[in-house]
Amino acid sequence: MRNMPLERAEAHAAGRETVRVETRARLVRAVLAFLDGNGVRLSDEERARFASCTDDALIESWLFRAPFVSSASELFTAE
Repeated sequence: MRNMPLERAEAHAAGRETVRVETRARLVRAVLAFLDGNGVRLSDEERARFASCTDDALIESWLFRAPFVSSASELFTAE
């Protein structure tokens, strides 16, 4: 990529960002699936909080803890 033309480099960067956003959305859906599977009911505000998160490390921590909580607040209090 050192000698990549600027337009191509920008397109490449945009593509990487698209992949990040899509991956983030998949991880959030997995968190929601774990919570739903465990019978955890979420308010619209909680769902929006999950969906709007852009912190990849935080989403990953939710994913690892989601199977073991009984409420969304347990995930949010550990932030």
